[in-house]
Amino acid sequence: MFDETLKTPLDEGAELARLRQVYDVLLDQPPTEIPAGAMAELFAMARIFDLDGDRSATAVWRDLRAVLTRQADPLDDVEDSPAASTPPLTVMVVEDDPDMASALMGVLVEAGHGVVGPFSDAATATTAAGLHAIDLALVDINLQGDGDGVGLARTLKGTWGVPVMFLSGDTATAARHARLATALVLKPYGRQDVLRAIARVSPVVP
Repeated sequence: MFDETLKTPLDEGAELARLRQVYDVLLDQPPTEIPAGAMAELFAMARIFDLDGDRSATAVWRDLRAVLTRQADPLDDVEDSPAASTPPLTVMVVEDDPDMASALMGVLVEAGHGVVGPFSDAATATTAAGLHAIDLALVDINLQGDGDGVGLARTLKGTWGVPVMFLSGDTATAARHARLATALVLKPYGRQDVLRAIARVSPVVP
């Protein structure tokens, strides 16, 4: 049974620190204004985390900050946490870190999902998408090799109508391409982060 935090060798905590540096000024009294580009990124991130964007930037960041902080806390993945449940899906896994891909596969199979993959590059995943009926794709944004996760997400969504969930610590890139994803799971993540995100997006999965 896999209950460890799924780690990445990169220092993904730096991304959360960057976001706090940019957006924590919204929590000042009165809130400090942020640049238009940062504001657009904030509301794009809110969309991929399924947060209500029809509110002030301060309210959006307060909720988004809580989500990101909770997900970054490995204590959130303790063994007695209630498991998020959803009907079985066929899930494509595209992750170029072999250890993370293997652990992610174990989490999905244990939860009752069928798995296509894992694939370490966009080209192979694209070929497989034409051969399998896929309900949801979990895609690392920053893939190595032939093609990247953003291009793959565009192909999966545009050609086969497959919903995509980004796996990444690169929230800036995810926010820029928020229209391509139904959700973002921030690295490093734990099994409950993955299962909760799948349960949250499953109502929109065909």
